[in-house]
Amino acid sequence: MSDEETSRRVLITGASRGIGRAIALRLAGDGFDVSVSYLRSKAEAEALATEVESIGRRATLLQFDVADRDACRDAITGDIESSGAYFGAVSNAGITADAAFPGMSGDAWDRVLRTNLDGFYNVLHPLVMPMVRTRSGGRIVTMSSVSGIIGNRGQANYAASKAGIIGATKSLAQELAKRRITVNCVAPGWIETEMLEGADREALAKMVPVRRLGTPEDVAATVSFLLSEGASYITGQVISVNGGLI
Repeated sequence: MSDEETSRRVLITGASRGIGRAIALRLAGDGFDVSVSYLRSKAEAEALATEVESIGRRATLLQFDVADRDACRDAITGDIESSGAYFGAVSNAGITADAAFPGMSGDAWDRVLRTNLDGFYNVLHPLVMPMVRTRSGGRIVTMSSVSGIIGNRGQANYAASKAGIIGATKSLAQELAKRRITVNCVAPGWIETEMLEGADREALAKMVPVRRLGTPEDVAATVSFLLSEGASYITGQVISVNGGLI
């Protein structure tokens, strides 16, 4: 596989819906072939693949749980062996299990940390050295949250995981900078996804300085920029996409 072909592949986790789906479509529109991971939403993942292919790009579907280290390694390594190293990776998959801290179960703590924070290692560890070996540079984008920056009531587990991602991102950015691989973090605010199910959207929008909730496309646009040539001098940064909340 040529360097040019290798440079057009991006892995996106949690891509069957919401922010991940918007990122996959935006990057396909930017000219990337995408490998998209999903856990349970097979029909939605297949629909996404069809849409990506209608844009003229190739979509590869990978089914694995980002909390499962062995499954991540096997799926990602297999994809790399089959089609070559990625130019980019977007570590997007995440979950919530909200509760006031005194009532938060150990399982709720563990599930969120294993998916959101351990997922950073599980997804990125198998792909970093193949990316380095291409000697073509690369882009890694991780997904934090406004909760990881300022905290949020009822989200001690989620905020801890997202704050940890910021520290891990900054550290990895320093390690990979000399390889021309940038590592940055996007921290969305309140975005119109299933994670806001049951929330008073109108009340939340009034709290945002721009007076609206964000869209998955707002986040995807930022990720698109970070994967572009124009972002080659940006690394180790946290970019908030939150309408001015902080």
